[in-house]
Amino acid sequence: MKKISESSVRGWRIDKKKRATRRRKIDYSDIPALSKSQLASMRRIGRPPLGEEPRQLIAIRLDPKVLRWLKAVAAKRRIPYQSLVNDLLASEMKKVG
Repeated sequence: MKKISESSVRGWRIDKKKRATRRRKIDYSDIPALSKSQLASMRRIGRPPLGEEPRQLIAIRLDPKVLRWLKAVAAKRRIPYQSLVNDLLASEMKKVG
């Protein structure tokens, strides 16, 4: 019997969710159209790109102690911990530079 790789299982789950979503019919008829002033007042949700290039999404594994420390320091500075990681690495990069 051939072993199913993790990526194959993940792909199967994603496809299954897509198929389930496609089958559902959503009735939008009771939602009123937005006015021009409502559309003009809307804003983009999410973080804007910082710097010259947009940031790149990566995945890293950290020790739980390190992650707790990062989150605690970030909370004190009132910034997301991912931004703190970027700031720490950028300052270290400048030192080595």
